[in-house]
Order: sequence, then structure tokens, then C-alpha cells
Amino acid sequence: MFTPRRAAVLIASLVAFAGFAPAAQASDIPAPGEIAKSANISHVANIPKPAPLADINTDIAFQGDYAYVGNYSGFSIYDIKNPKKTKVVSSVVCPGGQMDVSVYGNLLFGSVDSSRSDDSCNSTSQSAAVKESWEGVRIFDISDKANPRYIKSVETNCGSHTHTLVPDRKGKDVYLYVSSYSPSASFPDCQPPHDLISIIKVPVNDPTAASVVGTPNLFPDGGFPGVPGSYPNGKSATTGCHDITAYPEKGIAAGACMGEGILMDISDPEQPRVTATVRDETNFAFWHSATFNNDATKVIFTDELGGGGAATCNEAIGPNRGANAYYDIVGGKMVFKGYFKIDRYQDDSENCVAHNGSLIPVKGRDIMVQAWYQGGISVVDFTDSAHPKEIGFFERGPDSTAPPLSGGFWSAYYYNGYIYGSDFNLGLDVLKITDPRTNQAKSVKMDILNTQSQTSYPEHGRH
Repeated sequence: MFTPRRAAVLIASLVAFAGFAPAAQASDIPAPGEIAKSANISHVANIPKPAPLADINTDIAFQGDYAYVGNYSGFSIYDIKNPKKTKVVSSVVCPGGQMDVSVYGNLLFGSVDSSRSDDSCNSTSQSAAVKESWEGVRIFDISDKANPRYIKSVETNCGSHTHTLVPDRKGKDVYLYVSSYSPSASFPDCQPPHDLISIIKVPVNDPTAASVVGTPNLFPDGGFPGVPGSYPNGKSATTGCHDITAYPEKGIAAGACMGEGILMDISDPEQPRVTATVRDETNFAFWHSATFNNDATKVIFTDELGGGGAATCNEAIGPNRGANAYYDIVGGKMVFKGYFKIDRYQDDSENCVAHNGSLIPVKGRDIMVQAWYQGGISVVDFTDSAHPKEIGFFERGPDSTAPPLSGGFWSAYYYNGYIYGSDFNLGLDVLKITDPRTNQAKSVKMDILNTQSQTSYPEHGRH
């Protein structure tokens, strides 16, 4: 999702898009707000967005019996001990998009990629051209779920669009890999070229001592230069990363870095090293996120064509753009195998593109649940990475509660038997999949889930 300082790019994209695609057939599209789903998906609950948080919902993290949902205006904590009776425990108003969240111990980390007048929760929007402006990562103490406390901020170059947790092997420190992009010569703290990530080290027992300990240059050659052209044919240049998924126990990470996808060696978390790079100059416009399969023999990259604000799930855009791309990892290199995109055409008022998802922990198979904005939530079996196949879905008709092209699911993750979807405007949805291909996952119980910090799942028992 683009932040305010990137709005001009998005607006230009939408202007170029207007009138480009033929309207989807009305008979194929659910009525506004109407639910359409596969028979193996049940809708367990919808919890409306808490009133204090007026902006859109974003990412989700999980720990124990709680879910943490980010919002451009702050975040909320939900009690999910009984998923059918999910309820809000507390909401923190602290504006600064995107507020992607992750949790570790008694700490919650929130990304701010929206230039602010200062680092406080009372800050206002202020141009990044002003040297005193702030953006970066906020840290909260969540030991009291009813009363989270803001305890620390860390400023980072170009802010923090997303961040990724990388705990050290001893559990003494946790590192945050901060992804950000779109530098400008007019931004004192976000100068081009921006070919780096920021690494924050957080002493778990003294989180107020958190600080930036490195800004490694991942693209000394400047990265992919991009392909000129208006939406939907232009390709983003690499000027930083959008998102990184780490697999700490295997010492690796995958980065989706605007113009390319990368693999990294993170065995030394303070000195990540790029080991492989892949580009797709035919179909990928904006490398958005990455997910490994459980044994890290595959990686899925997503293309956020249109920045999450365009109707790309239609015949005009086709099946290979705004999609997932699957790569097998062979000899440390990435080998392209195939694409996947939902085949249910969406209305031209519905923003739809590949977005955030997670694995469903099934032994011997690779299955992922994923958000597609107003395209809904899709469950895909990619065991055969050359022929990924959808096995379940849930969606609503166009969101009539908000302007066109501004609704749907930001994230959809599987956690302890249920799928949780964070909807821009409509709150938190709880779904359940009942299918022979996924039922085994119910035996895997997790204590924590930060999707961008993968851990392997066992065959049975706690995780």
C-alpha cells in the first residue's frame, strides 16, 4: 500500500487506468457487501473496526490467545481464545501509516512510513522535506493487554514501510530489518540512492536501548533500473525493499525489493548478505512480498501492480500480472516455475492484487492462504509449484462503505485452526476451512506468528 508521499504516483496510475479495462459481467460479481465463498470455507465471525481507529486496517500478528491488528491510526488487541467470540481488548490511537505490526515477548513493534511532526502519538503529518520530521519504528510494552504503553521510537532512513523480526539464537536480542523506499533529493533523511535496509537491534530486557546498528547496502550496483511507462506497463526501479521475510532457524531471508527478488544469508543478523537475485521484466511491476514454503525449497513473490489501489483482477490485465510467482530454490538459485492469480473477475470499482498471506501447516504439502484486497481471501495449494491451484475462497461484493478502489483484505493468515482476515474498513473476519487437504493443520498449535519471521512447523504438537 502506498503512503501519502507516494500518492502522486498512485493517482497517476489510476488516471492512466481509467476506462482501460472492460467492466466485469455484473452477473459474476456479488452485490455490494454480499458474501461469496467456496463450500469448504465457513464465516465464523466479523468484529467491526473499533471506533477510535478511523483509518484503514493493515497487518496482523499473533501471540498466545491474542491477535494484534495494525491500523493507519494505531493498533488494536483482540482476544481470540474463543475465535467464535473474538473481542476487542484495547485500541491505541497513535497515527502514522502503515503501522505494520509484529510482537515479541512483551513488545509490539509498529512501522511508520508517514512523515510526522514528531515521534509522539499526538504528531501530525509533516513533509519529509522538513529535516525535523520523524518516521521509523515505534515500540510498545504490551504486558498489560488492556493498557499498552508506548516506550521507545527509533528513526530510520526513509521511515519504515515494513519491518521483519530476526531474533538472535540466544533470545537476548531481536533485530528488526526495516524496509523502506522512494527516496528524494528533497528529503534530508531519505536521500538517493537508497539501496539499503536499516537494522535495529533491540535488547529484549532493555528495549528502550534499541538503536540502528547497521544500514547495509544490498544493491551496490544500483539494482534494477526499472522500465519506463505508465500503469500498467511500467516496472519499478529498485530503490530499497518493500518487504523481507526471514527464516532465522535456516539462516536465510527473501526480499521483495520493488524491482527484483533476492535471497539473503542472515546467519550473522547484523550483516545480511545477498546470495541470489531474480528479475521478471515481463510481468512483475512491483515486487511486494515473499514467503518460503516450510522446508525453504521454494519462495513465492507477489506483484503489487497498481499499488493496491487499482482494479487489476480483470480480463484486461490478465492472469500473470498482479499475481504470485513461484520459484524453486535449486543450488542457492531461484528457478521460475509458474504464476497464480485468482480467476474470479472483480468489478472495476474493486482494488484487487496479490497481497499478504501465510502457510497453512500441512505435512507433505505446500498450502497458503492469502489476501487479495477486494478480491477476497484465497487458499492455494502450490505443492506443484508449476501448477498452483486454488482450493478455497471467501470474498464480498464491492465495499459500498468507502470510495471505489479502497477496500478489502490487507492480510489473511492461518493461526491455530482459523483464518484471520484484516479488512480495510469492515474489521477483523474469522474464517474456518474444513477440507481433507488442510484438516491435518488443526494439530499444529502455535504460540506466536509474525508472518514475516517464519519458523518451521512440526508434524504435530505445539510450535
